[in-house]
Amino acid sequence: MNYQETLNWLFVQLPMYQRQGAAAYKKDLSNTILLADTIGNPQNNFKSIHVAGTNGKGSCSHMLASILQEAGYKVGLYTSPHLIDFRERIKINGAEISEEKVISFVAKNKGFFEAQQLSFFEMTVGLAFEYFSDEKVDFAVVEVGLGGRLDSTNIIQPEVSLITNIGLDHTKFLGDTLGKIAFEKGGIIKENIPVVIGEYQEETFSVFEKLAQKKHAPLFLASEGDDRKYPSDLIGSYQKHNIKSVVKTVEVLRSKGFRIEEERVRKGLLHVQKNTNLLGRWQVLQTSPKTICDTAHNKEGLKYTLAQLQEESYDKLHIVLGVVDDKDLSKILPLFPENAYYYFCKPNLGRGLDASVLQSNAGEFQLKGSVFDSVNQAYKKALSVAHSSDCIYIGGSTFVVAEILQ
Repeated sequence: MNYQETLNWLFVQLPMYQRQGAAAYKKDLSNTILLADTIGNPQNNFKSIHVAGTNGKGSCSHMLASILQEAGYKVGLYTSPHLIDFRERIKINGAEISEEKVISFVAKNKGFFEAQQLSFFEMTVGLAFEYFSDEKVDFAVVEVGLGGRLDSTNIIQPEVSLITNIGLDHTKFLGDTLGKIAFEKGGIIKENIPVVIGEYQEETFSVFEKLAQKKHAPLFLASEGDDRKYPSDLIGSYQKHNIKSVVKTVEVLRSKGFRIEEERVRKGLLHVQKNTNLLGRWQVLQTSPKTICDTAHNKEGLKYTLAQLQEESYDKLHIVLGVVDDKDLSKILPLFPENAYYYFCKPNLGRGLDASVLQSNAGEFQLKGSVFDSVNQAYKKALSVAHSSDCIYIGGSTFVVAEILQ
């Protein structure tokens, strides 16, 4: 198979949570453990940092990778989902894994994958860990895909774990309260391995404390860390929370003997996009009219993003909006401004919510606009209508942003 045929096999033949939802959610790590054993447990051949949370884990993972690169380490970075190309998920020092590596890994293990009915995510984790091992990275920054306790990445023994924050997202799988979700995400806390909690929340911190005590894991709060200001090229106002979490995590690494000078922390935070090629975080696509896309897609993330949007100067605000069908619209739609015109659309995947349904629900919150057949149609219409002094915001789902960037 060539690269595109390999991707088609990965995406279509086997379940993938991001596109199919519940069908791809696994209830234990047995398949991942079996795969790791089969390919020689590559996760044991490099040092790692494990990053979980509802919001900010992607940004934090990229910031950490950038800082470690500036400090002179060879750094693997595993994140999800991708926005344009599958290979964005697996990088070393900002460079994506080659098409040839993807092809050869699948070809070599295809029979095993089929026999064991491995999921998309299980296979991708195996690919990443084998690649990082083969390329002899010093560190791998590994972002959790969904939850933590049962996530395929949870076979690593990291130097430090980071849990950014907890919100009500993926409640079908992780639980319907913050405490239940915290328990699932806190499943990455391991015996004697320090964990940083990015955001203090009364309902969740006690859960993390109990898990950490049980595992004899030193626990740190990002809010009790360095109060110095660290500028970053990630310009979303919400990044200040992520920066505190990252700086505290670096402090823990230093306490374990890793050399990461203060100058390298500052350079790493200033050069995240250049070092890691991160996309979709308050990304300005053009300036006239100013057009911004952001992957925030739940209450906690959208709260910060939409607050920043209201600080922008514009004559009229145009919002291209699409969501997936497991989103609790009653929680997110009240956050959106009434003084905007909406271009409702459905992201192009099975889990995408019908744009007419979105429009109907939005109307209950006085959000007015039109329905479009696709994300690109909605975007093109917004561009054709908006004046140079207007502002266009694109969001609601990672997949909406992905279609625009493509």
